[in-house]
Amino acid sequence: MVDAKDILKKYRTRIESQFESTSQISRDYLQFKQDMLHENSVYERWALALGNLVHLKIADKDRIKMEQELSDAHISVTPSQALTLSLFSFILVFLLTLLIGTAYFLITSLFPILFIALGFLASIFVFYYTYTMPRRLANAWKLKASAQMIPAVLYVVVYMKHTSNLERAIEFASQHLEGPLALDLKKIFYDVEVGKYTTIKQSLDRYLEKWRMYAPEFVESFHLIESSLYEPSESRRVDILEKSLQVILDGVYEKMLKYSRDIRSPLTNVYMLGIILPTLAIALLPLASTLLGGILRWYHVMVIFNILIPLLVFYLTSEILLKRPGGYGESSVLELNPDYKTFIARKPWIIAAAIALPLVLIGLLPFLFQVTWFTSTFNLQSDYTYGQLGLSFLEETKIFDFKQTPAGKTGPFGLVGVLLSLFIPLGAGLFFGIAYHQKTKTLIESRERTKRLEEEFTNSLFQLGNRLGDNIPAEIAFARVAESTQGQMTHSFFALVNQNIQELGMSVDRAVFDKKRGAIIYYPSPLIATSMRILLESVKKGLQVAARSLMSISEYVKNIQKINQRLRDLLAEIVSDMKSNMTFLAPLLSGIVVGLAVMIATILNKLQAFQETLGGETGAAGLANISSITNIFDITTMIPPYFIQAIIGIYIIEIIFILTSALVTVDSGKDTLKEKYELSRNLRTGLMLYLLTALVALLALAILASVVLSQF
Repeated sequence: MVDAKDILKKYRTRIESQFESTSQISRDYLQFKQDMLHENSVYERWALALGNLVHLKIADKDRIKMEQELSDAHISVTPSQALTLSLFSFILVFLLTLLIGTAYFLITSLFPILFIALGFLASIFVFYYTYTMPRRLANAWKLKASAQMIPAVLYVVVYMKHTSNLERAIEFASQHLEGPLALDLKKIFYDVEVGKYTTIKQSLDRYLEKWRMYAPEFVESFHLIESSLYEPSESRRVDILEKSLQVILDGVYEKMLKYSRDIRSPLTNVYMLGIILPTLAIALLPLASTLLGGILRWYHVMVIFNILIPLLVFYLTSEILLKRPGGYGESSVLELNPDYKTFIARKPWIIAAAIALPLVLIGLLPFLFQVTWFTSTFNLQSDYTYGQLGLSFLEETKIFDFKQTPAGKTGPFGLVGVLLSLFIPLGAGLFFGIAYHQKTKTLIESRERTKRLEEEFTNSLFQLGNRLGDNIPAEIAFARVAESTQGQMTHSFFALVNQNIQELGMSVDRAVFDKKRGAIIYYPSPLIATSMRILLESVKKGLQVAARSLMSISEYVKNIQKINQRLRDLLAEIVSDMKSNMTFLAPLLSGIVVGLAVMIATILNKLQAFQETLGGETGAAGLANISSITNIFDITTMIPPYFIQAIIGIYIIEIIFILTSALVTVDSGKDTLKEKYELSRNLRTGLMLYLLTALVALLALAILASVVLSQF
């Protein structure tokens, strides 16, 4: 007689085996979930770490809005945690300011009111920055995803023109797109597989709701694609599919046209408030600091021009970028590039630091000469005159020229000290410029080659479609196209595919996609890979279907390229203005201002030396009441030109960073590779122009002032 335990054991084993089988079937979904996982950002890690310490209640309206932003950014943080992080950031910065201010008061008995006020402003900015971080992260995600909308609609349309199956078309698009939108489309597909929605249409409609306000043309295109499923007429169905692609192309063009008009005035404000007015203010600083009797110090100027004004420019440009519409921009994913390891390598930073650090130390030499252990170690003086260096016509003039005041030494006011200060922005600029150039050089060259190849490939693709339309098998069609594309970049691709077929006996699939010998290995282009996938998928339906598919994708890609070119033409004037302001006007004006500061210092220095020579007498050599002039414009209360130059140089670097990021985002969407590459170029152009202009202005105006004053 069979025991009940044996029966239970038998069926338990069978049930467990079924669960194991189900687990094997769900392996693709497990892979999808792994793809959806992302490395926690610094913001997310801090929000999760601090957000649970205190639970803050947020207004329902703000909570709903922030929940949507966090969801759009794919960040696993609650609105309460985000608010807690912002509040902790505000408190931390303000408490740090109070501690430093208190310590300064206990040491010097002077209460730093200005420092406390600036610290309070900094804490407010930190609160604003962290509180609005979800909105910026959501916007960055949308820009990345929306740049792939046109290719997504293209792939779905091309697939559905020969196979009217929405589920398989979305699956096809998700497999051949890159980055955020590919994951979103996979989520649509898998939501149906796991039973969250009963049909692909329900899952798709639910997903499209998130894009209704941001990209309505994308929603409308997919609704047209859905409507094609209900058309009994084949010609009518194809017309609707083609209309869906035209809708998204026209929608993106109209949005970018409106955006290009709307940002002209805000960018003008950025230019005036961030470049022109600060530069003019810097020109007044030398005389203003002397008239104020030393109240305005160099560190005040540093806070204003290296912290407050860049923060203002950053805020203005951020507001402009948050309004940028999606649907247009660079769609390739940087992480998928085979040379991505060079972008994240640390070696370029080490090389750049080895070059930049000695330059910065050279810039600090005037202060190193004032350190006793340094001069005693190398048996040097704290300062030298030009006469000691062999220049007799400036025999008594010091090269660094520090002034002794009751509060201690101030300076340097000498021309050599200011010239050495040029090495500080030079070192800082070279540090970032060299590092970013080394990181992006290979990747940007690879991207440019791929783009040139894709431009030629659209014509070659049309030829391949024509050969298939003549009922020539795909194996032979590749050979025919290879012969007709002699001298083009695409010739080697078709020749390699033909070689794999004829000499190695591979199928078309293996000839293109074989992991060891496939032609696609040497041509890592999403367009080429997708076109070949479409060829392999459509050739199963017949040569005529494959021919129509290839010719359609060729025509659509040409239209997309035309739209992209028109959009670049729309943005060309704005982009050109921003670039010229950043790399030409700002460095040029700033360099001249540095020369003026040195000229003013030289004049005041000569007048003071002349007064000391006369022993306080007036009226000599046609100059009346020199003592009253030097009392009003006391050089010891003036901000040394050394600091003015260093502050302006760092300011130029910061402005180039902020405006380059804005420029790339306006022109290409969120494109980290292009942003770093353009930074290296703009730093090289803008900073070199500034340094050359400052050098010429320093020497010319200082010599001019010396020559004129030597006549008295």
